[in-house]
Amino acid sequence: MEPSSAALLGGVIGALLSTVTILVFRLRERDQQRVPPAPEPLVPNGVAAVLSVLRSSALVVGPDDEVLKATAPAHQMGLVSGSRVTVGELLEMVRRVRRDGQIREDDLVLRRGRSRAVHLAARVAPLGSRLILILVEDRTHAHRVDAIRRDFVANVSHELKTPVGALNLLAEAVGEAAEDPEAIQRFSTRMRTESERLTRLVQQIIELSRLQGDDPLQEADQVAVDVIADRAIDRVRVDAADKGVYLSYAGEGGLHVRGNSGQLVVALGNLVENAVVYSAAGTRVTVAARTNDSMVDIVVTDQGVGIPAAEVERIFERFYRVDPARARSTGGTGLGLSIVKHVAATHGGEVRVWSVEGEGSTFTLSLPTYAQAESEAVGRSDASLPGATQPDPPTVVTVPSAFGSVASETHADAVPAQRLTHQQEEAS
Repeated sequence: MEPSSAALLGGVIGALLSTVTILVFRLRERDQQRVPPAPEPLVPNGVAAVLSVLRSSALVVGPDDEVLKATAPAHQMGLVSGSRVTVGELLEMVRRVRRDGQIREDDLVLRRGRSRAVHLAARVAPLGSRLILILVEDRTHAHRVDAIRRDFVANVSHELKTPVGALNLLAEAVGEAAEDPEAIQRFSTRMRTESERLTRLVQQIIELSRLQGDDPLQEADQVAVDVIADRAIDRVRVDAADKGVYLSYAGEGGLHVRGNSGQLVVALGNLVENAVVYSAAGTRVTVAARTNDSMVDIVVTDQGVGIPAAEVERIFERFYRVDPARARSTGGTGLGLSIVKHVAATHGGEVRVWSVEGEGSTFTLSLPTYAQAESEAVGRSDASLPGATQPDPPTVVTVPSAFGSVASETHADAVPAQRLTHQQEEAS
């Protein structure tokens, strides 16, 4: 082969090798730059997005009963620990749904400690072919409300049955004593008493129901304490005069609170009425008002029978009466103090009692002053505006049990004051 041909052939071969080398290098470089396919997410993106905004407890469970996704409420409720469902009933529902693909719902009760029970409404459904979705709602509060409602209806039925039954018996007695004018007069007097008791009970049930449905601070007014005290005293002025009980009003003048004047008159009137009912002739019932920091204390003091120490904590319960026999003779319904408690709580205040059996009682209706209540209302309004800074939570201060000069002078060895706050009112 001629030298020129050999040289040309060598050049062609070298060019081919160079081209092949460059192609191989570029192919390798392209393979290295290629992005590997993303693995399929354990939980579909749409489902994860929905779970992230749910306020209820939700869990996504995988094929091996492992928890793939759980919302914060589910962790707070203790439904999941690590990657496992902690509630056996829920896990059993998951396995049944996985077997037959049918949606299941059930009510569960979890025990927290010795006495606290958590009531849950659970719904378990298939999510695709491999995943299971659990939705759990805490129904403890609703269950408690239902229980309170049932107890209330049962108590009302019992309380209504007594005067209605008495009226029925008295009506039969009147019919049998048609020829005895004195007996008819006696029975008719008792019928009138039972009728008045029934009327009072129905009125207080209606009043309590209306109070529970209203928000007195939604359309609150500036209420003069002197005015509501005068109206409350006026409600029992005739009864007090008939019984020989002296009524008096003292304390600071010109005080104002924020709220519903009608509800406040009812609450204070119930306290004054109780004081008169349980006071003997020749004793005095005093209503006084005074400022106590940012609160107005309206104090009702009597020199009556007092309250046993063992009963003080229960006197604000609905239909509870310290002496049922005495309550029947006085026409008491057991709802008056419950109404006082509710009115005080919804107005941002509280009611306290200080009592010594055989010496008398002092009830204090404590309400925010108008300036304080107005300032809090403005603060709530400003906080609701866009961009507003939320205030720090209020500091809880424990108030000493000796809360007034009247109580400390009249009842030196009294039962410690019972204080009912807004939170206790919501819980009851």
